Amino acid sequence: MQYWLMKSEPEAFGIDDLQRVGSEPWDGIRNYQARNFMRDDMQIGDQVLFYHSNCKPPGIVGVAEIASKAYPDPTQFDPDDSHYDADSKPDAPRWLLVDVRIVRKLDGIISLEQIKTHADQLDGLPLIRKGNRLSIMPVRKRHFDYLLQLDTE
Repeated sequence: MQYWLMKSEPEAFGIDDLQRVGSEPWDGIRNYQARNFMRDDMQIGDQVLFYHSNCKPPGIVGVAEIASKAYPDPTQFDPDDSHYDADSKPDAPRWLLVDVRIVRKLDGIISLEQIKTHADQLDGLPLIRKGNRLSIMPVRKRHFDYLLQLDTE
């Protein structure tokens, strides 16, 4: 099993939305490295830290799991969608997605500010590495477990 942190803007799709629908395609990813994580590394059952980004305060708000193997993201083929990619073709899709299923919403938020105060224990966590803006990133199991313990602080 692997562990991930996946960022979403709560105005677009937040933890409450995932809790309401139960499972949702993680569409709109247009970064090759993030796409490759979904295509090459994610497996059904992998655990996910659901992270609210581009909000105040940003932070971890829930736990989810990967619910499908990667498959073509249909938004790339829809000219009316903001994620449309005219160069991607149905017979050779450029962009993929996975379905994500809710495990639980946290009692509170584990804010980025709070996470940074534990930088010594979270050494190597991509989220707190300078210049890392990926929306999907791998997380070591020890970091995953440690971060979830912060929910009770």
